[in-house]
Amino acid sequence: MKIGIQTWGSNGDVRPLLALADGLQKAGHQITLAATSVDNQSYQGICDQLGIAYRQIPERIDFDLEDFSKRSLHMNSLQWLRILFNEAFFPFEQAIYEAAQALVAENDYVIGRHILYPLKLAALQQNKPFFSVNFCPSAIPSGQFAPTGAPSLGRYLNPLYWKLLDAAGNWAFKQPLTRLWRSVGQTPPANVLTELLTSQQLNLVAADPLFCIGSEEWQPFNKICGFLEFTEDAQRWALPDSLQAFLDQGPAPVYMTLGSFQQSVPEWSMDLFLQAVDLAGCRAIIQTSDDRYPSDSQTGNIYFIGKHPHQPVFKHCAAVVHHGGAGTTHAATRAGCPSIAIPFMDEQMFWGRRLHQLGLAVKPLPAKKVTVQALANAISATLAATGYRNRAQQASQTMQVNDGVAKAIELLQPYIR
Repeated sequence: MKIGIQTWGSNGDVRPLLALADGLQKAGHQITLAATSVDNQSYQGICDQLGIAYRQIPERIDFDLEDFSKRSLHMNSLQWLRILFNEAFFPFEQAIYEAAQALVAENDYVIGRHILYPLKLAALQQNKPFFSVNFCPSAIPSGQFAPTGAPSLGRYLNPLYWKLLDAAGNWAFKQPLTRLWRSVGQTPPANVLTELLTSQQLNLVAADPLFCIGSEEWQPFNKICGFLEFTEDAQRWALPDSLQAFLDQGPAPVYMTLGSFQQSVPEWSMDLFLQAVDLAGCRAIIQTSDDRYPSDSQTGNIYFIGKHPHQPVFKHCAAVVHHGGAGTTHAATRAGCPSIAIPFMDEQMFWGRRLHQLGLAVKPLPAKKVTVQALANAISATLAATGYRNRAQQASQTMQVNDGVAKAIELLQPYIR
């Protein structure tokens, strides 16, 4: 079958769909991947190696991620989402829609990242099946928990929160998010958050079952496949000799990164990490985002590393300090490492809280409030308590048997024969 896949966002939003594209390609399907990269990273090279047709839509996006991150650090979630859509999605909506129309016309089925309503619209217009991929289970209503940021009122009252959230989403976003639908004479779905942004035929939840609380109350089209881990680059990557030498010099280090957000606040993040390591008195591997600290260099008990696949390095570490992104959360836990989360936004706060609920991390330290002392204390507490490490290793064993890509293909199989 010919399958078109479309995504939008940073590297962490593209890689899961790239993993799915690779799996479907190896299963005998012909795949085209279209990506709108807000950090202007191209995936042409890796797609060429995998035999996947690739399109960058548009070729370059005029969006200053560093400036946005600095401005949004102290915004509330509603402000953050509005500005992100206004600056990084709506200006490119027409190009994304035209790419979606082409994908639908050229393929038997299309799969899109949750939020890609232009692809859903194009599939509806051409009467083709559309499936979505949701990276975060916190966006799916369940009576077992309240929306992120709201206190739980219990199984019977939490649904009221979700209805209020739907109403708030319609109030804040329905007009701009349904503008495209109205412009082509289509009636948009009634609710933005629970209908417009996902497929009601099959919505793949790309998170390990370990993190999916309340899934038994989900509507039946929401199916957990597990995390879509792209492993192709990890198989081609080897530890640098200098990193191996550093690992051999002493006890397992703490790994520190803020993912794509770190590139946006390079000096702040590096100063936070360096001072916290000094206070905690630990060894560390820090993903560098600052020219002052070149990759594959070492200063005392700190090794600075550039971009690399996470899993091969995490398995040598005692803990991982990260921003609470879905990919890093899964990679750290799968490697048997406890986490220390410094979330910037609600979705990342969900992962940080879920890690804490599972006993895999201390309470998350929101980026807008984190201090050097608080981070140092969290590192020391994590390293001192063997329970975090033991539970992380148990969680790792559970996750090792789950193959998100294989499960996703299994769930898609009834539709793409």
